[in-house]
Amino acid sequence: MSENERVARAATTMSKIIRTVEPSRLADPTPCAEFDVRALIAHLLFWGPSLVGAARKEAVAPAESAVDLTDDWAAALDSHLDELATAWRDPAAWQGVTYMGGPMELPAPLVGGMVVAELIVHGWDLARAVGNTPHWDDDLLRDTYSDTAATADQGREMGIYGPEVPVAASAPLLDRILGLTGRDPAWP
Repeated sequence: MSENERVARAATTMSKIIRTVEPSRLADPTPCAEFDVRALIAHLLFWGPSLVGAARKEAVAPAESAVDLTDDWAAALDSHLDELATAWRDPAAWQGVTYMGGPMELPAPLVGGMVVAELIVHGWDLARAVGNTPHWDDDLLRDTYSDTAATADQGREMGIYGPEVPVAASAPLLDRILGLTGRDPAWP
């Protein structure tokens, strides 16, 4: 799979998930214990400019204040996903170093992999919160599993991931990704 299509492929599924979230479900819990649906959507919009900036090699701080979901949040998130996919389609986005919301340089392929994982894991969080089961293609999940496995310990040290949830090696790739990030694939 072409590296520069990974974000777009993850974003396509996330966009479909967004369309299934009814406004009446914004207070529902998600598998990500610190967020209900509203807070998770706000989190995605809050970090959105930084993730787009990373593709462009720009150190863009996250939004300075909480995101207000009284406007058309679904359209705003869809627009963000389009911008994110476009920015990461540029092969230069995956080369050299970039920034992730601050002045510290990070390898661009590492950040790109983190963006893909963010879309897949939080997409699953949103889908499960509203009773749906999302699907990404196996090539994308295989790459994301490799990226996530390589950085999971660091993610836990930084507080990005919870303690690993044991998942069988024979489990589907998505379940193994979720387990690495501290999520229980069997979350109701």
